[in-house]
Amino acid sequence: MKQRTPVILIIAVILAILFVLYYMFVQSTSFLSSPYFWGTVVISVILALIHNALGDLIENNIYKDLTKEAKAEYLENRKKPYFKTLWKSAFAKQSAKEEKDILIDHGFDGIMELDNQLPRWWLGLFWFGVTYCIVYMLAFFFTDFADPIKEYDEEYKAQIASVEDYLKTAPQATQESALYNADYVAEGEEIFKTSCVSCHMDGGKGGIGPNLTDNHWINQPEQTLFKNIFHIVWNGSPNNPTMVAFGGTGQLTGNDIEKVSSYIYHINQEQKPITVSEGGAAPQGTEANWQQ
Repeated sequence: MKQRTPVILIIAVILAILFVLYYMFVQSTSFLSSPYFWGTVVISVILALIHNALGDLIENNIYKDLTKEAKAEYLENRKKPYFKTLWKSAFAKQSAKEEKDILIDHGFDGIMELDNQLPRWWLGLFWFGVTYCIVYMLAFFFTDFADPIKEYDEEYKAQIASVEDYLKTAPQATQESALYNADYVAEGEEIFKTSCVSCHMDGGKGGIGPNLTDNHWINQPEQTLFKNIFHIVWNGSPNNPTMVAFGGTGQLTGNDIEKVSSYIYHINQEQKPITVSEGGAAPQGTEANWQQ
């Protein structure tokens, strides 16, 4: 009788197969907390134990009918380590007698052809690959497994969530630490369009609020232009209650104000002023003489 596979190894293989199947059809490890998964595991283990018990019963009945020599050979084989036996079986070669039996009745130049069977390790890998391919194709066509669009959406949402979590705890720019950054201009423009454009119009040309592209300023509490912009956006204007204190009221974070201040600095210093003839508002306040 051949040496049987230990029930512990059979259970381990079953668990591995169940894990792969559930993962491929659920697309996450959330099934590990599912009662359905663990119910399947328990049922599979019980069936494996029943199968092993039936195998023991059948093996015992066969053993009773063996000759004395066959019983001794069987007991000797039982002493051999299973994995060692499996390794030898996977790479076993034919004996001289077996090779004689598988000779094909033709040859060439004194070389006879053998009808060898493929190695067991090769056959095992082949059938494993075929089985896995079938399961993979079923999962691919009937579920969202390996769907690049879904995977992209999930990763994108996870990245956005991580960015939001970071921003909640990230250090915010202050009046003292804020600096002009050209890389913030594009983001600052989007914030400007959301929070400032209703008063200062497109491009900061002015409307209800003053023209932000010229060199005249109603409020000049700071000595440099960028710091002055940050100060006004954060604290609002003491001369105009319509100008909201975006930082003081919490409508914008310090980092947001740093970005929108960079945009306003950009349109004031790095672009041509929008004059009255071009649709800009007339200058308000006094001409500034900023420190560099």
